[in-house]
Amino acid sequence: MKNLIKTILLSVVVFGMNSCTEEKILDLTPVNNISDKDAFSTASLVESYMNGVYNAAAIGTYNSGTSNGGRGYVWGAAFVEQGEARGEDVVNTATFYQLTYEGTYDPTTANNVYYWVDGYRLINRCNLMIEGVNDAVSKGVITAAAGNDYIGQAKFLRAITHFELLTYFARPYNFTAGATHPGIPYREVGVNTQTEIDAEALKPRNTVAECYAKVLADLNDAESLIASNGITGGRVVAKATKSAAIAFKTRVYLHKRDWANVITEGTKLNGVYSLTADPATPFVLASNLTNSESIFSIQHSSTANPGVNAALASILKNRLLVTISPIIWRDPSWLATDKRREEGKLIVTASGRKYTNKYTDITNSTDAAPVIRYAEVVLNMAEAQARLSNLPGALTLLNSVRNRSLAAPATEAYTTASFTTNATMVAAILKERRIEFLCEGRRWSDIHRLQGDDLAPINGIPAKVANANPAAALFTLGTAYPGPYGVAAIPATDKRFLWPIPQIEMNTNPGLGQNPDW
Repeated sequence: MKNLIKTILLSVVVFGMNSCTEEKILDLTPVNNISDKDAFSTASLVESYMNGVYNAAAIGTYNSGTSNGGRGYVWGAAFVEQGEARGEDVVNTATFYQLTYEGTYDPTTANNVYYWVDGYRLINRCNLMIEGVNDAVSKGVITAAAGNDYIGQAKFLRAITHFELLTYFARPYNFTAGATHPGIPYREVGVNTQTEIDAEALKPRNTVAECYAKVLADLNDAESLIASNGITGGRVVAKATKSAAIAFKTRVYLHKRDWANVITEGTKLNGVYSLTADPATPFVLASNLTNSESIFSIQHSSTANPGVNAALASILKNRLLVTISPIIWRDPSWLATDKRREEGKLIVTASGRKYTNKYTDITNSTDAAPVIRYAEVVLNMAEAQARLSNLPGALTLLNSVRNRSLAAPATEAYTTASFTTNATMVAAILKERRIEFLCEGRRWSDIHRLQGDDLAPINGIPAKVANANPAAALFTLGTAYPGPYGVAAIPATDKRFLWPIPQIEMNTNPGLGQNPDW
């Protein structure tokens, strides 16, 4: 655990200011290694420490041993790549994510281990930030208002990272009555001394219910404390905002099956964010941080990105390591004329196979990683409305996302006659999520939360196309994909549905309790 969460020295980065656009960008040159004792001694160093926290979210460390040598764990690229590879809507074409894709991982598998390790490294940086800022405020180094803003941002990152880990290492909220089953340790203490390491190392797992309560408490604090709502002063989504906290709460409440609160939170963003007219606009390189739909994304630059072994444009486009699956490509619900199929915009074809074109910078790897978009907030609310039997309200929200991609909305849009039951409406919304968020890392979280669902249940992890380059002929439209499925489905009861707690964690804290059957 000492090597996992110790951060006595933190490489920090500074943000430059582009004088033409006033958009903050990563300078990415580490300016110093500063001890925690001094890191909060001046206002500029406090700001640098916060930027170091964002750098940890964007890059991580992986097994490199350096603070800028990671593979985008968790929020720079890994959440997209792992979230897609765990589902059936992409095909892993090589060995790169094969263990994830086929479910052949174990407690020592690097991709699983470093999701946990870099996740908790980031959480620890957040905790040190919170403690350091409180001290800086008490000493008059920064104002209380500035301190609150930093603390809110740190709590946002702490919340979303715990929640992300929860979806990989614990069963969904509705697995037991009251969500009393094991979750993960929710860490709220910054660790940089041996005494703190010893105290935190043996901390037990919180229940899933406790984790959700803490996640929501942190997000509520973030909404209250962060100064910016993401709009004023120019729209730049590389830092956490009030709106980001609100948007993420719709995701958490959706997983919790608290439909009313999904709607309550989502409604707060009415008039604040809006869907772009073109579905490709949120991914245009020049505006992927400044459009009306992107609420929170992780920023990269040519000198600070997840590198060739993880950067989104490298893995999903340039190296052709992950292709779109014929399973979703040939789904009849995805109309052949849908703009999200348009070659050169959101799709690129190589050797007859279809790849995402959402991430395009194969030279400098500067594509932002889209953590949450307004389209997700809208579809979260649509699903909540459908589950609460407000089918007209659900239809309006669903169509608002889907219609912008249709060639002829007047004739192709869903109508009140399209879905006459809660179940059929929910099914349509879930299919729309698979199409709209393809290659954005959202598939696994939906598979996870729909286990045991009353209207649209998924049993375990669906069957997939074989791990290899699919034949070009398999992408021909006209009929649903009939098979073959080279990767068998994994039942919900199978131990592989959850990732095992990393062995290095179990070696330090065996009382944590390994996931069943591992």
